[in-house]
Amino acid sequence: MRAVVQLVRDCRVRADGLCVGSLDRGLLVYVGISAKDTGLDIEYLSTKVVNLRIFPDGNNKMNLSLPEAGEGIIVVSQFTLYGDVRRGRRPSYDEAAPPGVAEKLYEAFLARLRALGFPPEAGKFQADMEVSYVNRGPVTILVDSQKKF
Repeated sequence: MRAVVQLVRDCRVRADGLCVGSLDRGLLVYVGISAKDTGLDIEYLSTKVVNLRIFPDGNNKMNLSLPEAGEGIIVVSQFTLYGDVRRGRRPSYDEAAPPGVAEKLYEAFLARLRALGFPPEAGKFQADMEVSYVNRGPVTILVDSQKKF
């Protein structure tokens, strides 16, 4: 499982012309799911994202996690995080999970965040979405469950 985690404000996700998720301040998490991912990857990624110390403290140092900052989280499924561009000019998505598998793991990731006490806003799975936001900092962190050691 891969995630691009951004510290954002004024985040809005639209699908089919409708706002499907919004967040005033917090984390925007793009999640990509591979064919190899399991519940262990969900556990690792959700715990890591919630506990990343990337929010500014009173001295403007990245020192606070999501629970300490008291902000929200919005999650958007993005299979293109598994795009492989090593050959040719068109990305290959062979490592990405098939849609049926990916949707189940995506929903399990959202459920895990809820269980951790952070009910997420969310994009619409497998939809053409428009995501708008202001990146704070800017802060952008990459997390990959297959690269945990």
